[in-house]
Amino acid sequence: MFELMVETYFSSAHQLRGYKGKCERLHGHNWKVQVYVTSERLNDLDIAIDFHELKKLTNEVIVSLDHGFLNEIFPFTEKNPSSENIAKWVYDSLKKKINNDSNVNLSAVTVWESETASATYYED
Repeated sequence: MFELMVETYFSSAHQLRGYKGKCERLHGHNWKVQVYVTSERLNDLDIAIDFHELKKLTNEVIVSLDHGFLNEIFPFTEKNPSSENIAKWVYDSLKKKINNDSNVNLSAVTVWESETASATYYED
């Protein structure tokens, strides 16, 4: 089994509704997003998927978050824009694009809100 990862970034502001502490106030992050895919075999070029293509698909998903106020972007108008919910949203959005390729499957998305704090979403 092969596992590949690409990393990209976006910047945005958010506030956690109902949270008691600093994070309930408007603040921003320079988010790091890591996308992991797996493949049981390589294609005719001896690669699972082109890293450039994987990063392009990832950027297509996160462009709507970049330099935005997450609380005003669906589904974060209804759910808290926590690292956990952002990771799941990126995963769900990418799954539709990546899992159409029969050679690779999306395995996990990790979203970092700082150098020391991240959340990962994956399905069993």
